[in-house]
Amino acid sequence: MTTTSPPPLRPRSRPFGRALCAMVTPFTEEGLLDLDGAQRMAERLVSEGCDGLVLSGTTGESPTTTDAEKSALVRAVAEAVGGRASIVAGIGTADTRHSVRLALAAEKAGADGLLAVTPYYSRPPQDAVEEHFRTIADACGLPLALYDIPGRTGTRIEPETMVRLAEHPRIVAVKDCAYDLLGTQKVLAATELAYYTGCDEYVLALYAIGGAGYISTVANVMPRHFRSIIDAFDGGRTGEAARLQQHAIQLTELMMASGLPGTVTTKALLNALGLPAGPVRAPLRPAGRETVDGLLTAYSAMAGVAAG
Repeated sequence: MTTTSPPPLRPRSRPFGRALCAMVTPFTEEGLLDLDGAQRMAERLVSEGCDGLVLSGTTGESPTTTDAEKSALVRAVAEAVGGRASIVAGIGTADTRHSVRLALAAEKAGADGLLAVTPYYSRPPQDAVEEHFRTIADACGLPLALYDIPGRTGTRIEPETMVRLAEHPRIVAVKDCAYDLLGTQKVLAATELAYYTGCDEYVLALYAIGGAGYISTVANVMPRHFRSIIDAFDGGRTGEAARLQQHAIQLTELMMASGLPGTVTTKALLNALGLPAGPVRAPLRPAGRETVDGLLTAYSAMAGVAAG
């Protein structure tokens, strides 16, 4: 009996690149937007392997930045790295009309793409979720990524809804934080949507089954390491890719699963390393000394592996 090999994965578009960072929004010690720090942070991330930056997302403290600050941030980062990396602006809110206004403002400010989270708190049914995203996509000329993070929003973008939304010409990607690998595979098999994991522990897993790349929080502090995971996989060095993913476990767990929001731990570590970050805005509170010491220890161990 003869057997045939399964067909190779179809090449999938990567509208915003492969290696994206969910960038923090730097603030001054007085809590004001630090545009100089944002430009320095963006320059560093791009020079160390990021080919896309997501601004004003969860890690970027979008709930506590104003509309004017969001636009100013896009303009500043575009000025710093425009043409060398995709700039994806977070424009999602709980209000469809507000999200449309932010989308138009981001387009005017120089963004290359948009990221829209599922409307939160009101917990709309799936037909309303679908209409929300279609309304944003219809209103603006930029490509749109859907941000599926039900742990924060209270509402999933169900796989069937994803498949229908994929028919829209400007809905091109998903930031996947749903922790449903089966559902993700269903959408990957049925659509051309570019899937970016938003969960650092899934960088290799999602990429290996046809994902487009990642939108990483931990990459704020270790951008080159996460880029090396997908570079190794693309080069056929799958064992090396797996080892690199495993080397990130301790730092990823401390930053993303320690009971503190990733924004808090990321800014704490960036500040300790002398990199642009500044304080978090209330209601978030800064990390304590013990947390910072643990982060620095894990970072040093991971940096040592990378250097070796």
